[in-house]
Amino acid sequence: MRKRNSFFLTAITNSGLGLWLFLAMFPFFWMFLISLRTPVDAFSSNPTLFAPVTFKHYFHVWFVDEFWRYGINTAIVTLATVAVSLTVGCLAGYALARYGGRMGFWLLVAALVFRALPHVVLLTAYKPIFYEMGLWSRYEILIIVLVAINQPFTIWMLRAFFRSIPKELDEAAMIDGCTRWKAFRLVIIPVMWPGVITAGLFSFILAYNDFLIASQLMSGDMTTMTAALGNYMGQNRSMERLMHGIAGSVSVTIPLLFLILVFQKQIVEGMTAGAVKG
Repeated sequence: MRKRNSFFLTAITNSGLGLWLFLAMFPFFWMFLISLRTPVDAFSSNPTLFAPVTFKHYFHVWFVDEFWRYGINTAIVTLATVAVSLTVGCLAGYALARYGGRMGFWLLVAALVFRALPHVVLLTAYKPIFYEMGLWSRYEILIIVLVAINQPFTIWMLRAFFRSIPKELDEAAMIDGCTRWKAFRLVIIPVMWPGVITAGLFSFILAYNDFLIASQLMSGDMTTMTAALGNYMGQNRSMERLMHGIAGSVSVTIPLLFLILVFQKQIVEGMTAGAVKG
């Protein structure tokens, strides 16, 4: 009887997960399918899975509209944002995890309040200053703003991971002759590497998916892929232009899917490490 109940419970669980996966993946699958069709076949009243396949929308987006320029901008901005966020986040997260005073608590609260503010509120403060200083449509400006917005989240996440590592590990390393910095660099960081990858992945996604900040602080060929998708949308756009936008949207989404598939093991390990107090 117990085996039968276990079988039914497993079947129901797997069916629920399969249904959830189908509902979650269907919009992207349908968008990808449409991007390989002509406008007539894509928006036909009698859609079929076996319509002729064409890659002309991708060719137009990447080579005629030179979408690859936006891809380079996105790579530069995103990777720089992740590098700075992880560097500052690891140092700040470790310090706040080991510091027991009330000042650390209020710093975390201030970071949380700053992270909770809508991005458009922060943009109204950043934009006039950069405009008056003549700093406009530059990589470093967008990187600074994205780091400022994402840093509180990174610090909170990395602090949770560092708190899961016993303080005795630091003390043992320093007894063996390590300084605080060497103990942090040679002992603590390798132990919590899954947590660093997890925080870096979330920081990457936040910077990669940003539309509002990039569209307001960057212009022309300096904008990112996500912000450039706005050029294909609007009431006065033709059906062909809309198809190009769909192809661009698929192009933006595919790198994220591969990134999650490659680092899925580290993500699970990092979340588990951050959830358990060592």
